[in-house]
Amino acid sequence: MVTRSSLKHLRIPFSLFLMPVFLFSLALTPNHNEGRLLLIFLALHLFLYPSSNGYNSYFDKDEESIGGLKHPPKVTPDLYWLSHVFLLVALGLGALISWSFACMLLTYALVSMAYSHPSVRIKKYPWASWFIAGFFQGYFTFAMTYAGLSDLGWDVLLKPHVVIPGLMTSLMLWGNYPLTQVYQHREDSRRGDHTLSIKLGIRGTFLFSAFIFALTGAAFVWYFLDRNQVEVIWVYLGAMAPIMLFFLIWFGFVNSNPEKYASYSWTMGMNSISALVLNAFFIYYFLENTQIMQVFGY
Repeated sequence: MVTRSSLKHLRIPFSLFLMPVFLFSLALTPNHNEGRLLLIFLALHLFLYPSSNGYNSYFDKDEESIGGLKHPPKVTPDLYWLSHVFLLVALGLGALISWSFACMLLTYALVSMAYSHPSVRIKKYPWASWFIAGFFQGYFTFAMTYAGLSDLGWDVLLKPHVVIPGLMTSLMLWGNYPLTQVYQHREDSRRGDHTLSIKLGIRGTFLFSAFIFALTGAAFVWYFLDRNQVEVIWVYLGAMAPIMLFFLIWFGFVNSNPEKYASYSWTMGMNSISALVLNAFFIYYFLENTQIMQVFGY
């Protein structure tokens, strides 16, 4: 029997925060098929990501706030099996696209399992966990989505037109990922996880993220300039403005009182505004880059 607590640990709404990667890939994919698009979206956001969330929660045995759950319920044994059921559904949907795409989904899932499973527990290693999480949630997911939408195989992962924007999505996540850990120092230390945020310290985490954010912004401006999409740059910078304003205000409060303001509520505020603004921007970019609205006479 599946308990309500296990369903909560899947944190399905949390998939919203990873949707910009899907949307950016969709905007750059030359082939659009409604059936493939729906299957890939469901496989990733409704089943694969929740499966990873549930699996990680099962082994983390979270007692304090985690992303999307301020007060996580007690972990029960059925969560382990529920996460596997969701994974099987994701793989089944992936197989309807292609076996290559299904294998990519499985690769993502296995890496995610290694992230928290006690026999490997990548999460214990600060730089490795930071790099791997950002790489697979960014570049690999971008390339996987591109391959699925275009009915391509593993070779697409090495194509420059996929690698460059894919790595840009990883940059976004590499900047934000340490910030998601600033309120979990006590919980992570209890489990023996030496996260990057613990290694850098709270103020060091903010400075590090600020550097990566600046690098990310420069990369996107260069990318749009290279594609002669100057007007998109201004929309992008306008979209980034509220995110950076929130970050700077938060950083200011953290400087005055790290223990008080490096909190769950501020972290989720940063995540929420980033997800809403970035999703809106990449939807705009999809419409602008594909000119798909012209099909409907706009």
